[in-house]
Amino acid sequence: MEKAQVSELIKAGVHFGHLTRKWNPNMSPYIYMERNGIHIINLYKTVAKLEDASNALKKIAASGRKILFVATKKQAKDIVSESSRKINMPYITERWPGGMLTNFVTIRKAVKKMSSIDRMKQDGTFNSLSKKEKLQIGRLREKLEKNLGSISNMTRLPGAIFIVDILREKIAVKEAQKLNIPIFAMVDTNSDPRDIDYIIPANDDASKSISKILEHIGNAVQEGLDERNSDIDQEESNGDTQKAPVKEAPVKEAPAEEAPAKKTSAKKKTTKTKTKKDKK
Repeated sequence: MEKAQVSELIKAGVHFGHLTRKWNPNMSPYIYMERNGIHIINLYKTVAKLEDASNALKKIAASGRKILFVATKKQAKDIVSESSRKINMPYITERWPGGMLTNFVTIRKAVKKMSSIDRMKQDGTFNSLSKKEKLQIGRLREKLEKNLGSISNMTRLPGAIFIVDILREKIAVKEAQKLNIPIFAMVDTNSDPRDIDYIIPANDDASKSISKILEHIGNAVQEGLDERNSDIDQEESNGDTQKAPVKEAPVKEAPAEEAPAKKTSAKKKTTKTKTKKDKK
């Protein structure tokens, strides 16, 4: 996993914060200076925090848990959806569905409804419906696909959640907090970082900045997935070698020891006959 360089983060504009009048005082440890009324983020701290977050996400991915990526702002949604698809992770880029985490059972029912509509189209039952019913079901399917299509493979709560712009996604932050799900986030100078487990101080408005941070995060997650796959392959190969039949060496037949056994039986017979004679 390559460590992010300060020079590449500067080129992407990761260091540009918000206007000084919009700042959150809790972000002061991550602010380097003020320039032309704008706060400049300390990129050395960004690099360190990005490395910590990448290592943690790599471990979560290697454990087999899913990481949910969340970004509903215009300049971030396409970047997040594309990078999430590359690493086969669930994502939310439309409106955050209330209760997405805290009421996950209901969300799963909606996802199952979507798959049941697909089965109806495959087995032909959809064609037997009236024109009005087809239209209603088709609209419902489109709505579900738009809001929940990206999480159709998420069968249980995620192992972590990654957020771009915690101010905009405050409901997602609250739900993750309630369930003790680790929160990873790009945090700008206008946000409060105290609710976030893994902070990445960065410009969360510029598309280049978002893209650069997600590039490093995506690479870390992919490494974790590769490690998991290699471990599974190794376990399977070990299992095959254990199951393989072992060739047994030919066993030499031991010499029969029946002769002494016969002698003992003969002795027993003589003793029996002696006792009979003694009785007579």
